[in-house]
Amino acid sequence: MIFRSKAPLRLGLAGGGSDVPPFCDMFGGLVLNATITLSAYCTIEPSESGRVVINAIDCSLKESWPVSAALPEECGANLVKGVWNSIFSSPEAPALPKGVKITTWNEAPAGSGLGTSSTMVVCILKCFSEWLGIEMSPYELAERAYRIERIDLGLAGGKQDQWAAAFGGFNFMEFFPDGGVRVNPVNIRPRVVEALESSLLLYYTGRSRSSAEIISRQQKNTASGNETAIAAMQRIKQSSMDMKKALEGGDLKAFSEILGRAWEDKKKMAEGITNPVIQEAFDTATAAGAVSGKVSGAGGGGFLMLSVPPEKKQALKKAMDALPGSVIPFGFTREGACSWREEGGIVIG
Repeated sequence: MIFRSKAPLRLGLAGGGSDVPPFCDMFGGLVLNATITLSAYCTIEPSESGRVVINAIDCSLKESWPVSAALPEECGANLVKGVWNSIFSSPEAPALPKGVKITTWNEAPAGSGLGTSSTMVVCILKCFSEWLGIEMSPYELAERAYRIERIDLGLAGGKQDQWAAAFGGFNFMEFFPDGGVRVNPVNIRPRVVEALESSLLLYYTGRSRSSAEIISRQQKNTASGNETAIAAMQRIKQSSMDMKKALEGGDLKAFSEILGRAWEDKKKMAEGITNPVIQEAFDTATAAGAVSGKVSGAGGGGFLMLSVPPEKKQALKKAMDALPGSVIPFGFTREGACSWREEGGIVIG
């Protein structure tokens, strides 16, 4: 029997950063995001080997460790290690397997601003739940993935990615000062989704970045009471409500305007959010017909989401193709993390 899972990556449409402590702990956060047709994947193959074999394909990492309740500190497969140790070191831990091979891969590079690491934790956890028969609601899946990544592994970041991967679709998310999270699906007409896809272009700068460094600067600015940064984040938070209203009403002109204003505010949050590579990409895009855009994620590199009239999209693509990065085809998806099992090539469940 083979166990598999898949979880979608996300585009942060508006409000990103307001889900990052200490801002969300002080003021609450609001985020509008949408999952896309790029995904993280995990496969689990039980064996009799007595070892935990880990193959993280996109990281070119292969490791093998004896089966135990906790993988050792020196295990380099951090995300797999975090999920494994959370499952098998807990008081209600299931019986240890005799052996297992765990394979993971992602359709977007790490540090791309699409929530790759958090989505991968959700994906791995979803595969473990299928393998071990652990039932988890989307809220439970997201919350446990968040604890593994942010608390157990100590990796800096916000909260939106885990809930986006677990739920899927267009969601307006509320992050409360007491730590609570509410996910509200956004009612967007199918034709509006089609129109939005037709007017967006996703460009990968070819440059990944460490979101932790930028997020750390953002957190320090908030904690120190930096008035410029906090005021900018309050406007970014408000932009999520404005954009939600625009999409529900099918107003793509307003969507594009909000996107552009939010990017200007985002650049005020911390040093390093923009740089010459990103600015050159924006300048090229604007000259080719893009109306607005923003960097997805913390900034510093990764993916640019560009808004363009559909009739100018091919000209924009040609212009962006001339840069070192690449245009990545995508669509929106409404399904969150899912899992299944296969036996002899037959899908079960």
